[in-house]
Amino acid sequence: VSNDQRKVVFEQRLELMDGEGLSETIAEMREGVIEEIVAKNIPENAYAEQWNVAGLKAEVAEFLNLDLPVEDWVKEEGIAEDDIRERISQAAETAAKERAERFGPDVMTYVERSVVLQTLDHLWREHIVNLDHLRSVVGFRGYAQRDPLQEYKGEAFELFQAMLGNLRQAVTAQLMRVELVRQAAEAPPPEAPDMFGSHLDGTTGEDDFNGGETGLLVRQETNAIVAPENRDPNNPASWGKVGRNEACPCGSGKKYKHCHGAFA
Repeated sequence: VSNDQRKVVFEQRLELMDGEGLSETIAEMREGVIEEIVAKNIPENAYAEQWNVAGLKAEVAEFLNLDLPVEDWVKEEGIAEDDIRERISQAAETAAKERAERFGPDVMTYVERSVVLQTLDHLWREHIVNLDHLRSVVGFRGYAQRDPLQEYKGEAFELFQAMLGNLRQAVTAQLMRVELVRQAAEAPPPEAPDMFGSHLDGTTGEDDFNGGETGLLVRQETNAIVAPENRDPNNPASWGKVGRNEACPCGSGKKYKHCHGAFA
């Protein structure tokens, strides 16, 4: 029994991995869930007053992520079970199409395949555990003059059908809720902090760069053009941008490129 079921599951898994007809399979799962919801809450041949409207609305929200005015629909004269089913189906199909358009075909196919395969693998592992448990239990039924093998086959089939039902519900619920999360743009790197230089004179032990309580700011705005009369010969930080062929602002009489500019 388990081998037959394993064969069915793995064949279906291979088909899903190929991606052919995946959207149609998803739509069939969704329609199956809608059929189950309606059948569960609207008894056959029952009057509208006998419908479980609250349960229907709750399960539509749970499995389809839709808030539909079911309580208003049932008040319409002549409303039938098929009308309710059709309206729910149309609303679910519209929501699914809008989501697919937002995602784009490639992303949507990837999401659908990932959700179906992951859910199928998870439920199949649970099913194997349930079969092992069932196998250990039915052996005792021989004492009640029942055929353990037939008991096992019957209940294993029911468990398999329940697994497929759970698969439909889980896949539908996830795909009707999934949304893309856009990553926020990366923040620009923080501005480098001002760096202060220092150099100790080997003779005096004093900091050559220290002009007072704070050290000389190494990072300066060197692109600004400063008028020659505003330049302090003893403070290169006040010179701004100096042309390579200009006289060095230090007053040496040399060109900047042969003086302080040689180290710039």
